[in-house]
Amino acid sequence: MSASPVDYEYLRTVVLRNSGNQVDVTRNYLFESRLQGLLRNRGFDSLTQLVSVLRSGNGHGLERSVAEAMTINETSFFRDTATFDYLRETLLPALIESRRDTRTLRFWSAASSSGQEAYSIAMMLREHFPLLAGWRIDILGTDLSAEMVERSSAGRYQRIEVNRGLPARLLVKYFVRTGDDWEVHPDLKRLCRFQQRNLCQPTGLPESFDVIFLRNVMIYFNQDTRRQVLLTIHRALPPDGILFLGLSEQPRMDSHWQTMLTPKTVWYKPIR
Repeated sequence: MSASPVDYEYLRTVVLRNSGNQVDVTRNYLFESRLQGLLRNRGFDSLTQLVSVLRSGNGHGLERSVAEAMTINETSFFRDTATFDYLRETLLPALIESRRDTRTLRFWSAASSSGQEAYSIAMMLREHFPLLAGWRIDILGTDLSAEMVERSSAGRYQRIEVNRGLPARLLVKYFVRTGDDWEVHPDLKRLCRFQQRNLCQPTGLPESFDVIFLRNVMIYFNQDTRRQVLLTIHRALPPDGILFLGLSEQPRMDSHWQTMLTPKTVWYKPIR
């Protein structure tokens, strides 16, 4: 039995309430494909039955599971190469100089999906900044999906995943072959940690980061949610902190963010 427009509307509300993601009415078909695994695992025959249990309030943790299943997990190693190039060539040297007293650098990969962004940061630091040996390096990856956090922590990737953006020399240097898969070397894995977090419910987030990646996430939020998330990010950055959004995203909060446009990329500086 096909779900009714009322059922789809209820599912969109559940996703919005639990993740901040807006599913456009023209994309109702996504529920059919992305919730198939959840329906099968929970023993539901249809979306209509799922909605019935959701409305009854008897499905423990079911709303969150629906929201997680509808989250888009698209990422790759060194995604948007120009962003990593500019960070390596210009922004990080200045940050390192200003942090010589504390000898600490903290990065946050928000909505980190399966962890490639966090591990890309770690590889960049290992490859190009040997002077950071002995520094405290903290790379935090957070994602709404418990499954993605588990995958990220394991650091194990299929061949098709390591073939997307990861140079062969870095694959050989920083990964160990495990059957048909590749696993991040323990020495690199120690730089990264992963946690399940909802960007729209920012309680408990660590207090300060030097660089935050929040890329290709805001496009799924409505205006109010975007503002709320960006205010949280703003509080987590020092005056010389760095925010990267997706190339098609903008904060549109001139009182809080200064746009730093360069020939290679664009980044944002918090205004105090």
